[in-house]
Amino acid sequence: MDMLIVFYLLLFFVAFLYASVGHGGASGYLALMALFNVAPDVMKPTALLLNLFVAGTSFIQFYRGRHFLWKIFLPLALASVPMAFLGGLITVDAVIYKKMLGLLLLIPIARFLFFRNISVNQLKKPGMGLSLLIGGSIGLLSGMIGIGGGILLSPIILLLKWTDQKQTAAISALFIFVNSLSGLGGQFTKGIHFSPDMVAYVAIAFAGGLGGAYFGALRFRQDVLKYLLAFVLMMASYKLLL
Repeated sequence: MDMLIVFYLLLFFVAFLYASVGHGGASGYLALMALFNVAPDVMKPTALLLNLFVAGTSFIQFYRGRHFLWKIFLPLALASVPMAFLGGLITVDAVIYKKMLGLLLLIPIARFLFFRNISVNQLKKPGMGLSLLIGGSIGLLSGMIGIGGGILLSPIILLLKWTDQKQTAAISALFIFVNSLSGLGGQFTKGIHFSPDMVAYVAIAFAGGLGGAYFGALRFRQDVLKYLLAFVLMMASYKLLL
C-alpha cells in the first residue's frame, strides 16, 4: 500500500479518536509526522491548523450537550492564550524539539491507557491562582511544541476534580482551539511552512473529527481504538527519543 494512503488512514483515525474525547489531536498528528519524517518547521504549524478544525468541531458537539463551563474555562484561557503566542515566537533546535516531543507523547499514552474512566463524584471549586498558573504553563509549552494543550489539561483538571469526563472534553476542546489560534499567530510573525498536501490533511482530519465528536458525545466506547493509538504514539516516542 502506498505510504501516503497509510498516512491519510492514520490521520483520519487519530482525528476521530482525539475528537471523541474533546481533543484536537496535535500530539497524534505530530507523532504521525515524526514517523513519516516530516520536517519540524512544517510539523508545528500543520498540527496547530488541524487542531482548529478538529477541536472546533468537537467543542460544538460537546457544547450542544451542555457540558461546557465558562467559569472553569475563562481563567485557564486568560493565561494560556498570550503565553501560547509567546511560545509560538520561540524557535526550538530541531534535536531538542524532537526530544521534547518524544517526552510529551508519553502524556497522551498515559491519558489513553490509565485515565480512561476517571469517575468524579463530588466536584471541587478551582482556585484562581492555580488556574492561571496551569493555563499559562500549558499555553507556553503548547506554542513552543505545536499543540493545543488539551492533552495536558485534561488529566490535570480531572485529577483535581474540577470537572467530570464530559465537562473536561468540552473545556479542553475550546482550550485547544484558542491556544492553537494563538500559537499560529506567533508563528506567522516568523513565517510558516505548510505541506503541499495541506488541503488533503485538513479535509481528512475534519472528517475524522466530525465522526469522533459525534460518537464521543453519544458515549461511544473506544477502548480498542485507544490501545491502538497508544501503540502508535509509543512507536513515535521511541523513534524521537532513541
